[in-house]
Amino acid sequence: MHILLTGGTGLIGRGLCRHWLAQGYRVTVWSRRPQQVARLCGAQVRGIGRLDELADEPLDAVINLAGAPIADRPWTHKRKALLWTSRINLTEQLLAWLESREQRPEVLISGSAVGWYGDGGERELREDMPPISEDFASQLCVAWEETAQRASTLGIRVVLVRSGLVLARDGGFLKRLLPPFRLGLGGPIGNGRQWMPWIHLQDEIAAIDFLLRHQGAEGPYNACAPQAVRNKDFARALGRALHRPARLPVPTLVLRVGLGELAGLLLGGQRVIPTRLAEAGFIFHYPELDRALDNLLGSP
Repeated sequence: MHILLTGGTGLIGRGLCRHWLAQGYRVTVWSRRPQQVARLCGAQVRGIGRLDELADEPLDAVINLAGAPIADRPWTHKRKALLWTSRINLTEQLLAWLESREQRPEVLISGSAVGWYGDGGERELREDMPPISEDFASQLCVAWEETAQRASTLGIRVVLVRSGLVLARDGGFLKRLLPPFRLGLGGPIGNGRQWMPWIHLQDEIAAIDFLLRHQGAEGPYNACAPQAVRNKDFARALGRALHRPARLPVPTLVLRVGLGELAGLLLGGQRVIPTRLAEAGFIFHYPELDRALDNLLGSP
């Protein structure tokens, strides 16, 4: 199987490359820095800077995960434009290229996030529900999914993966939390009551691989662990895993002053249920937060 991957040098992309190389698949990564792909993703992974470098090579699947990190810095007008361009405009380029090809892949799996729903409050959010609010993160995810969905008019099966916070040992959200928590300075964000959907990196990779191979899979899938937790419970679990107290909250006012509109992403939440993955028969390796954290923070 030949897979084209965007966002291949990111946390999830690197894990997918390792997973698929082990299965004997051929992986090509479209990247702004193709010369770094082999070092980051594996010596057998080909990096390309332009899609036309693939010419007429047969392609079985496209995995579209590219996008600038959404929570790394405040949402200035310039940052919002970059977040939009790196997702929607790139996906539009991908679709135009797919349309120009005689041979097309069977499936496009496109990234999204649980932010698609907006701040869901106490509602249980399943894939058949509409967005609850229209904040910037929700608008971004809705536009990203709508753009990717257009590939269905080309006869391509389209799967949309709405990921929660991906927990990993060597990167992502958890890595940013570890320094203050290890010093005993961690705690909930705001009042800590907001729901915090999460997923272990191993389950994120397994879910994408499952949807790739499941020929009946189509449309949106919530990629988050079935055990929903509130932010304060997540903080306590992380403190337990590190044998540190986790009682120092980050005040709402400090977040709003320091981060502006981005603070809403951290102070809101989604009680997301992975209904369609469960119905399709997917089994999580790490359905419980304590077990996931023990795996990630224990001895290598």
